[in-house]
Amino acid sequence: MDGETFGGALRRLRGSRSVRDVALLASCGKSYVNDLEHDRKQPSPEIAAALDQALDAGGELIAAAGVRPGTSQLERVDALQRSLHETLATGPMTDATLDEWDYTVARHGRATRYRPEAELLNDLVDDFQDLRVLLARRLTTRERRRLRVVAAQMSGLMALTMLKLGDARAKSWWRTGHAAAAAADDRATLSWIYAHEAYQQYYSGDLYGAIDLAVRAQQLAGGLPCVGPALAAPLEARAYAVLGLRDKTGAALTASEDALARLPQEERIGSAFGYSESQHHFHAGNAWTHLGEISRAREEQRLALELYPDNDRTDLALIRLDQAMCLAVDGDPAGAAVQAMHSVVDLPPEHRSALIMHRAHEIAVRVPEAQNTAEVRSLCEVLALPEGEGRQ
Repeated sequence: MDGETFGGALRRLRGSRSVRDVALLASCGKSYVNDLEHDRKQPSPEIAAALDQALDAGGELIAAAGVRPGTSQLERVDALQRSLHETLATGPMTDATLDEWDYTVARHGRATRYRPEAELLNDLVDDFQDLRVLLARRLTTRERRRLRVVAAQMSGLMALTMLKLGDARAKSWWRTGHAAAAAADDRATLSWIYAHEAYQQYYSGDLYGAIDLAVRAQQLAGGLPCVGPALAAPLEARAYAVLGLRDKTGAALTASEDALARLPQEERIGSAFGYSESQHHFHAGNAWTHLGEISRAREEQRLALELYPDNDRTDLALIRLDQAMCLAVDGDPAGAAVQAMHSVVDLPPEHRSALIMHRAHEIAVRVPEAQNTAEVRSLCEVLALPEGEGRQ
């Protein structure tokens, strides 16, 4: 009933039964039930659930327990939704339930390519809370393994999102992903986790750590045609390129091409759980950029830009920042600054992630001899960098 308190709902549902009988059914004290009925106390979630079951209330008392005196109608709507959701979550585990989780994870994986990280994080947190409730239930071996794979994938998505936001909590989520994938005994998922974690090391400047994790990802796959090696090999190449190791860069790029060729068509997609030809060209272009192979880098960038969809804002911006770096290496620091600035300001603010700003910062510090030009000053203003800051 609209505006009804927990006490009012409890009195109505108790009907002709005595307070003592209800207290016995719910395993609590008579005086406590009496206090609840007169709204002198608010029930704990456990007591609300026990009274709901004792009076066969169908979740009504659980919902009412989430409503405090003076709450608004919309707050009561939220409380009702939460209680109903919790009631349904305690129902039998079915194949449809597990299939829904597979779909949910796949949907989030696709969303990493176009949704702002802060928005995606909210949905990941909400779904992970539901998943945690399911994992605490009594499950069959098959059910538990499938949900552990889901937990590993969700952990990887959480870590990846935190990485793009520049939040150090990503490291903890990689560990959770390792544990879940290992508990599920799923090598393909574990390889995928290590491959993405290698990017964390790469962007934090730990190049040898990135190489180590990328190699681990490829070893774990053991020849399986899965996403982990396809993600890991080009990251290994990029790390070698930053270190100036040309031969190893070329070998890793060859391994990347081989891993992509083995990948099933359904996994060559724009998703955190896939790897595409467009990504391969982007990553190869980035490697050649770091090695100063400008002609080869530009050809890879051209191919990547032809293949990427317009809504993949992060990678498109990173490719254009690589183009800016090529201009800097080619002796056009002003052009590099203009290209880098537009790569940032043309993005909607919600897509200007820490990863994008980090890469743009690298352009700004690459051209110290031109720090006093109007173009570089404009880039520094966009990045909120002190004028004159550069690599000595």
